[in-house]
Amino acid sequence: MALIWHRLSRAGNRRINRALHIMAVVQLRRDTEGRRYYRRKLADGKTPMEAMRALKRRLSDIVYERMVADAKRIKTGPGGHVGATLQSSAADPKPKVDSSENSLPGPAEDHLRTPLPTAS
Repeated sequence: MALIWHRLSRAGNRRINRALHIMAVVQLRRDTEGRRYYRRKLADGKTPMEAMRALKRRLSDIVYERMVADAKRIKTGPGGHVGATLQSSAADPKPKVDSSENSLPGPAEDHLRTPLPTAS
């Protein structure tokens, strides 16, 4: 029987992955449900890397469920932001431009405070 190696995709949000990794490491340091889950995975024959990956996946599921519950509890607008409605100024399709946003009339002039020494 030939072994087939699957390479996991490295694509994804690296910041979120790092946060999940830190969460998993903290879970393993103390006697927590996460640590018991990790040890069950090891007992099931998973390698330490596979058990860690499973723990991180479980933590991401918990975080996602909490985010969805919070979004339902707190009325959010488009993009999940509180107060962002289609009528708000943040979503204004036609921003107003005033004179401070216009380009300058010409190139800036150099005003040296001390004259540069000349080569003689």
